[in-house]
Amino acid sequence: MKDDPNTLVSTEWLKANQQDPIVRIIDASWHMPSDGRDASNEFVNGHILNARFFDIDDISDHRSTLPHMVPPVEKFMSRVRALGVGDGHQIIVYDTKGLFSAARVWWLFRLMGHNSVAVLDGGLPKWIADGNPLSTTAPIIRDRHMTVKQQLQMVRDVTQVAHASKLNDHEIIDARSGTRFIGEAPEPRTGLRSGHIPNSKNLPFTKVLNTDHTMKTVPELTKVFKNAGIDLNKPAITTCGSGITAAVLSLALQRVGKTDHALYDGSWTEWGQFPTLNIATGDN
Repeated sequence: MKDDPNTLVSTEWLKANQQDPIVRIIDASWHMPSDGRDASNEFVNGHILNARFFDIDDISDHRSTLPHMVPPVEKFMSRVRALGVGDGHQIIVYDTKGLFSAARVWWLFRLMGHNSVAVLDGGLPKWIADGNPLSTTAPIIRDRHMTVKQQLQMVRDVTQVAHASKLNDHEIIDARSGTRFIGEAPEPRTGLRSGHIPNSKNLPFTKVLNTDHTMKTVPELTKVFKNAGIDLNKPAITTCGSGITAAVLSLALQRVGKTDHALYDGSWTEWGQFPTLNIATGDN
């Protein structure tokens, strides 16, 4: 894998650059409520040295009834400043599952106009497997201002996605499992209909990953998108259950050199709850 500080870096890269004063390491671990895991508690018990914990549910828009929606700019700035992350920093994001929720925080920083951010390929499991140590020490935090310039072309709301679905002028790519996509498996969140957005295509996020949760190579990713019937010449919108794993597909799209992609923030948690929005089932 070729290291790219704007998308994805290896554990070897992080080990070599860990003590660089401009590097800021973020633990962005997040778990489904049904997992029964406490990401913040796990962080306290062991993390990469100098890492700071980014709470995806806290750093979100609490005015919305939907989970972990994009936070207001002022809230993002204040929370990130409290983590000691700001202008001029090279941010490396990881999670405890390998490559899962870290991509969401990678996307969020890019949405806020900060491009010097990469995901740690393989995350904490790969870091540990490579023989690197963990720490329980809290880093010394110094406030650092972050300038925010939102890149609104990187996010879509339900009205925009409904329009794209009707016109079929975007590739709407759904990162959920195949059984959820076709409507055979129930949604993990209660009260949601089963199925998918009409004219969307299914690419479970796990298909862009290797068995060790590292991301596939660029040629392999290109083939995965092609095999899913996705036209990379069309602008793309990624979606999933609640906007977390959709960002894994966003990261994969960026890795293959595609820049005209956006993420549907409300995803199926929003679409699936409104009876006025059309749904498709099966392979249609």
